[in-house]
Amino acid sequence: MTDSQAPDRTGTNPLAPAPEGARTAAGVVTPELVAQLTKGVVGSGRTANHTPFTGEKLADLPESTPDDVRRAFEAARAAQAVWEKVPVRQRAAVLLRFHDLLLERQAEVLDLVQLETGKARLHAHEEVQAVAVAARHYGRKAPAYLRPKRHTGAVPTLTKVTELRHPRGVVGQIAPWNYPLELSVGDALPAFAAGNAVVMKPDTETCLTALWARDLLIEAGLPADVFQVVLGDGPVVGPAVVEHADYVSFTGSTRTGREVAQGAAARLVGVSLELGGKNAMLVLDDADIEKAAAGAVRACFSSAGQLCISIERLYVHESIADAFLERFAARTRAMRLGSSLAYGADMGSLAGERQLKAVERHVEDALAKGVKVIAGGVARPDIGPYFFEPTILDGVAESMAVCAEETFGPVVSVYRFTTDDEAVERANSTPYGLNASVWTKNARRGRDVAARLRTGTVNVNEGYAPAYGSVQSPMGGMKDSGLGRRHGSEGILKYTEAQTVAQQRLLPMAPSLGMDDEGYARFMSTSLRLMKAFRLR
Repeated sequence: MTDSQAPDRTGTNPLAPAPEGARTAAGVVTPELVAQLTKGVVGSGRTANHTPFTGEKLADLPESTPDDVRRAFEAARAAQAVWEKVPVRQRAAVLLRFHDLLLERQAEVLDLVQLETGKARLHAHEEVQAVAVAARHYGRKAPAYLRPKRHTGAVPTLTKVTELRHPRGVVGQIAPWNYPLELSVGDALPAFAAGNAVVMKPDTETCLTALWARDLLIEAGLPADVFQVVLGDGPVVGPAVVEHADYVSFTGSTRTGREVAQGAAARLVGVSLELGGKNAMLVLDDADIEKAAAGAVRACFSSAGQLCISIERLYVHESIADAFLERFAARTRAMRLGSSLAYGADMGSLAGERQLKAVERHVEDALAKGVKVIAGGVARPDIGPYFFEPTILDGVAESMAVCAEETFGPVVSVYRFTTDDEAVERANSTPYGLNASVWTKNARRGRDVAARLRTGTVNVNEGYAPAYGSVQSPMGGMKDSGLGRRHGSEGILKYTEAQTVAQQRLLPMAPSLGMDDEGYARFMSTSLRLMKAFRLR
């Protein structure tokens, strides 16, 4: 986009960031902004969302019915038929323009992410980073991932085989509230590059972020009807999305993921699911204690622990446990909680009352059973209605709720171990298998331990960011943590249908040149032996 094509960032532009002095909820989420963002929502009812910082209403919003969802899919399907005919390089170029616009205008979306989720600004910026990386990757690599591929045919030289990739059609995407930029548009980008349309149901409480991203994609060149948005209660709108989709992308709880998978299976459509986690961090006896303590703070308390790949179980070798805990606790107690729309706070708020109650239930249950609080353990209503201090619990039994269930908050339990085998066994003793972290000074030892952990990603000497940010590699869960992968080739090919086109030349795959059936069978048997001898695959 040239400078002459750039939008006016002053005056009445509703997408321009609020002036510094007006950067409050009311100053950022203006009626003009809401009208601009929601004009593309297919909905005939009314609902609202709220900011966790104060609990106050942010915006009045359209609400969709199942019939609205049907209409959104009809519009998307018509638009997709045109979009898939656009050359893949032109589709990918939209992602690259979006990448530049996102970085240029990140202040706008950082305000929205903070107001809708309650997270600290640096944690909101993690979403900007992740989406920019995905946009760059698929903007550059989509043509290579999707190009026709030649394969050896049944009879070399006689059979010419090409593998084609076709878009699935209209992807139904159900996105969660905790990462409203990354887990909405971040997952949609490869679907668009592959030639699909998307009907997205973001969480209502964080939908302005997703709608802002939609607006930016349209500015980058995406046809508006290719990206439809519906809003409403999950139990009402979610099944309607699954009912009409050609493929379903879901991120959320394991319980709901099972329901989504059942709905998709009934229609024989594909599905990818990123679900819950009870992720473990292993601090081995040769770890750098200072670096591990600092890494644990990032791993456990980013976005107030409301991150599927954050750490909730911390296994520390008994020989260094006391020294590690001393440093970890000191760093945790020093964390700054805040709700400012600016950098500086180390942690923000929980997303709402439901999350606060879940955290309080786990902590209170542990305290009633004799667990020791090393840091935190209390709510902070003096800062905001849903703030809870980053919390470290020591002495947790594996039968307690805080050990067995996903907390999804700023709470981590510490356990001691004596051998690597014990640590691996205990880390794997959960139905979940999303992410893990290993800390050691020995690179080979770290890789060996990582390979034994039954999780989709493992980070050595960091909590979650290196594996998640390495977008050429797949990311997803094992066991109850999901199906399918985002990122890499799997992250875009899942949005396609593979088609094999085999062209037979010169001779048919049948008796010919005067051969009878028996002669043809002898000829083919000899050919098969020769193909093995020549190491053909």
